[in-house]
Amino acid sequence: MSNDNASSKQKVTTTDEFIKGLWRDNPVFVQVLGMCPVLAVSNTAENALAMGLATAFVLLMSNILVSLLRNFVPKQVRIASYILIIATFVTVTDYAIQAISVELHKSLGAFISLIVVNCLILSRAEAFASKNTVWKSIFDALGMGLGFTFALFCLGAVREILGNGSIFNIALFPDGFQSWIVMILPAGGFFTLAIWLLIINGIETRKIKS
Repeated sequence: MSNDNASSKQKVTTTDEFIKGLWRDNPVFVQVLGMCPVLAVSNTAENALAMGLATAFVLLMSNILVSLLRNFVPKQVRIASYILIIATFVTVTDYAIQAISVELHKSLGAFISLIVVNCLILSRAEAFASKNTVWKSIFDALGMGLGFTFALFCLGAVREILGNGSIFNIALFPDGFQSWIVMILPAGGFFTLAIWLLIINGIETRKIKS
């Protein structure tokens, strides 16, 4: 009986670790982390989705390895070790994207390499993976990674629809549609992010009041 209770408690705990990254502690809409790629490569839904999935992969693999090595890495060199681990998986991701699509690799440019210094990944390694089991670290990485991907896609979809009149390069409006060029420019990233933050905060405020 006690084993069943422990198993149930473990299930709730890992599920909560996953859900928190998707919504409650969303890295973009709540914690406002990793703003460089969020604003820079979210001009299209394709770029946003690719960057989000690449970041999620690096986050997942680095969380697993950091958790596995948490009892072997000296505290004095833990940050340097985490960066080395993250850089390894970023290199793998960089070559994988280049092999899959050269055009996509060119669109993302240097921002793939900048995943190494994404504060989201380093913060999860330091604050969570280094202090928890592999199983919990996997759920934490999946939640945060998919939450980051979801946020990027929300921005990328809005900017591409309004800026190009399309989604994934599929036209949505007649030829006479007047696109909002500002949406695919850097300023459009700030405008779109502000709108989404306003929407998310409005939803949370309503939930608190109800």
